This record gives sequence, C-alpha cells and structure tokens, in this order.
Amino acid sequence: MDFLNALVALLNFVVIPAASYGAQLAIGALGVTLIFGILRFSNFAWGDTMAFGTMVVILFTWAFQGWGLSIAPLPTALLALPLGIAATAALLLGTDRLVYRFYRKQKSKPIILVIVSAGVMFVMNGIVRLVIGTEEQNFADGGRFVISAGEFKAWTGLAEGLAIKSTTAITIVTALITMAALFWFLQKTRTGKSMRAFSDNEDLALLSGINPDRVVQVTWVIAAILATIAGTLYGLDKSFRPFVYYQLLLPIFAASVVGGLGSPLGAVAGGFIVAFSEVVVTYAWKKVLAYVLPASLAPEGLVQLLSTDYKFAVSFVILIIVLLFMPNGLFNRGR
Repeated sequence: MDFLNALVALLNFVVIPAASYGAQLAIGALGVTLIFGILRFSNFAWGDTMAFGTMVVILFTWAFQGWGLSIAPLPTALLALPLGIAATAALLLGTDRLVYRFYRKQKSKPIILVIVSAGVMFVMNGIVRLVIGTEEQNFADGGRFVISAGEFKAWTGLAEGLAIKSTTAITIVTALITMAALFWFLQKTRTGKSMRAFSDNEDLALLSGINPDRVVQVTWVIAAILATIAGTLYGLDKSFRPFVYYQLLLPIFAASVVGGLGSPLGAVAGGFIVAFSEVVVTYAWKKVLAYVLPASLAPEGLVQLLSTDYKFAVSFVILIIVLLFMPNGLFNRGR
C-alpha cells in the first residue's frame, strides 16, 4: 500500500506536471527550431511572440465570456485560439516584411538577425505590457478537474489522491495533435517538402523552382500557430504574466539545443528532457521517500536539490553542458 501511495505521489507531483510542462516546451521549441532551420537565425523574440498570441486569446476570451459564449466544460480560450493565431500570424508577417526581409535580402550574417530579433523582442514586450498590463491574469474557466484528489481517494482507498486538471489533459491532447499535424505537414505535403528542401540546401532548392518568399511566409504562419498554442496552453495551465514568457525563452532554447537546432523531432525530445529535469531537481522528495523508506530512515528535511525559484537555472546548466559536450544536440544534423 505504501508503494502505491508513493507511486501516486510521484505521478501527481512529478510525472504529470512534467509531462504537461514538457508538452508546452516541446511546442515552443518546435517554433524555435523551425525558424532556425528555415530562416537560419535564433529568434530572441519568441517568448514575447508567445505572450502576444496569448494576450490576444485572453482579450477575445474575455469578450466571449461577456457575450455569454462558451464551450463548457472546455475553457473558452480554446474558442478564442484561432483569432489569437490569426493576429499573431499578421504580426509576424508584418514584422518580417518591415524588418527581417531587409536583412535577409542583404545576406546579413545570422548574428545580425539575432540582434535584430532582440530589438523586436523589446517592441513586442512593450506592446503586450501596454495593452494588457503587467499583472497576473488567470483566464481558465470550464471544468477544473478530470479527476479530483478526493474522488481518487474515495475510489481507491489510498492515502494519496491523484488529481488531473482539465488544463493538463487539454495541454497533452492538444500538444499531441499539434505535433502530429506538423510532422504530417512537413513529411507529406508539397509545401512541407519544399520547406525541408529549402532548409537542407537553399541554393539547390532555388534551382529546383521553390519560391523562397512563399516558404518564408508559410514558416511565419506555422510559427504563429505554434507560438499561440504553446503560450495559451502555458497560460491556461499556470497563469499569464508577460515577464514569465520572456523567461520561458531560456528553457525553450535549451530544449531546442538539447534536441539539435533544426531537428523537429529533437525539439520535442528536448522539451520533455528539460521539463522532467526541472521538475525532478526542484521537487521536494520527502513525501515519496517517507512511503518507501523505513521510519528510521525517513528524511526530516524536504530533500529538495533546488528551490522552485531556481528552476530556470536547471535549463541554463543543461544548455551549458550540451553546448560543451554535444554542441549539435542529440539529433545531430551537422548544423
């Protein structure tokens, strides 16, 4: 019985939260690696792109709630998601036309585009803060739990209760659908194959008649989809604050580098590796160990390697280790 309680505690506080967080990071990392693979620069404005898309979703969610529109028991935010994607796509396509295209035509070095993206980041961050403010926003509505801890305890008779939030279930299901759709698009459609060819060898792709402007536009639209979905799922699961999305840039980039920049499969794997690493290192293991160890060996302290305040430090350490010993990532594409 104690073993089952320990297993439930492990699932409740480590496995399920890490799987949900990993799905959010994986979608975000897919956007980063897609932009790197096609446009060949690291987009420092990615976190604030996620924040912008989520902000638009929140604004439309509030509007729909005011009009009495909902899709209960699901969150109203899912109803507003297409509008957030459309607004983010318009923003990214406009930014590319006004900013990035100039440097791309000048054949500027990637570091120049990185610096430019940092400037875009500050502008986007300012827009988001000006429109929605800096305060924490909780926009999750609908059913709160798929399984509540009390229901689980009554059903099983265990001391530990397993709680699965509806936002966690939505995150994992939506992430799986999004990742499957993206991989299908890249592997099976003509446009996806053109994007892969452009990523592998730009000069040869141009000689084959592939339209580079169309490839760039499709890349930004897909990036808008990924950014808005990742940002909205993170906001539903936790809460929305613009500065938090800026901080998410570190674990998302760490996930992309761990998997190998330019590799979609690596981005997904890296997202879950970073998420599980953060959760395992910052979780207080006292409760789990108390179930599996004899009473004489039960820990008195929290058995926590790092406070949750330092969870982003885990991403930084992972990033440094990978860059030192495996700079091309787990899914090396030789970039």
